[in-house]
Amino acid sequence: MSVRIYDPTIEAKGRKIAYAPRPKSLAGLRVGLVDNSKHNSDQLLMRIAGLLESDYGVKTHVMRRKKSAGIPPSDEIVKEFKAACDVVVAGVGD
Repeated sequence: MSVRIYDPTIEAKGRKIAYAPRPKSLAGLRVGLVDNSKHNSDQLLMRIAGLLESDYGVKTHVMRRKKSAGIPPSDEIVKEFKAACDVVVAGVGD
């Protein structure tokens, strides 16, 4: 009888992520806010919007709610944000 030993571990492979360039300033920019539909995420995002506008000069904000936290925003939301926003913030409630 022989004994086989299996090693279930593998070496993690690095993955390169291409981040969008960050603006040097938020002054005058339009911010999109993605509400993930969890409890209080809308309140958190409204506070963030207020701070961005009062402290960083953000011009305006657009907030849209996803149908569920576990899915990406709808194509309509993405299309609207691409047309109307310079930067986007996703909020998490609970």
